[in-house]
Amino acid sequence: MKILVTGGLGFIGSHTVVALQSKGYEVVIIDNLSNSTLNVLKGITSISKKTPIFEKLDMRDKTDLKKFFLKHKDIDGVIHFAASKAVGESVVNPLLYYENNIATLTYLLQNLTELTQQNLIFSSSCTVYGEADNLPVLEEAPVKKAISPYGNTKQIGEEIIKDSCSAHSNLKAISLRYFNPIGAHPTAAIGELPSGTPQNLVPFITQTAIGKREKLSVFGNDYPTADGTCVRDYIHVMDLAEAHVVALERLISSKSEMNYEVFNVGTGVGSSVLEVVSAFEKTSGEKLNYHIVDRREGDVIAAYADTTKANEILGWKAKRTLSQALEDAWRWEQQTVLQ
Repeated sequence: MKILVTGGLGFIGSHTVVALQSKGYEVVIIDNLSNSTLNVLKGITSISKKTPIFEKLDMRDKTDLKKFFLKHKDIDGVIHFAASKAVGESVVNPLLYYENNIATLTYLLQNLTELTQQNLIFSSSCTVYGEADNLPVLEEAPVKKAISPYGNTKQIGEEIIKDSCSAHSNLKAISLRYFNPIGAHPTAAIGELPSGTPQNLVPFITQTAIGKREKLSVFGNDYPTADGTCVRDYIHVMDLAEAHVVALERLISSKSEMNYEVFNVGTGVGSSVLEVVSAFEKTSGEKLNYHIVDRREGDVIAAYADTTKANEILGWKAKRTLSQALEDAWRWEQQTVLQ
């Protein structure tokens, strides 16, 4: 079967391509290379021993996207990652986020609903919950007013997909609300390589440890948590990649109970920023230079998943530990220096 992965050379996308190819799927990648490079394609090939089809394409261009789907009418499913993803950046540049995340999703659905097979996995986020009333967070938790434009694009994206599934009976979709992906492929052939200053904790940690950054900024230590720093659910990117494959297979095999479903994807364990720092120091043997700075706008206090639904219905569960994820992320960082 042929699967389209949008944003397939990005962090989560590339690992999902590897997971798909290991299951025998033929993969087609769309990516505009705004936050990735063609070296990622080489990394995927070195792991899978198979090169996916790649087309450089900006999904904001409706004409080019239409041409793509006219060329690839035999796609059996789409996993949609292509989007901007940093909370802080979205606060500073909201219009970029609404264009990249909402307009492109609309264009994608317009083309997808004309295919014979209309299966979509949407890259959603725990940010749709905002500051949750209860932890761990259940899928049934209310979707509150978004704290950031990024979170809002995920909320709106889910609404667009849900409405589209109601209007198009052949369209089946699953939104995976995942928490904080970290780590890298254990081969260190692919990993997280943000352009510019990292917006996420772990790449900032590894870049600080290796000397690319002078010090790590910890945004706030006065939150109502055990050590005053924000708490998140950190999931290994390969566990997350495998969840996408399992969800896709649910759609393809017509096992979905309804046209649109939602699943949390996380470990179910919350770790504070300082706990992650400590775990990295223990795993790597490196001492991190970090300092406390003011809170960052758009950050929630704590978020970690109740994964019961994914465990029981999808038959998926995170297998890798925080230490494994940090070890793989550090191996990847060290490898990038050697390139």
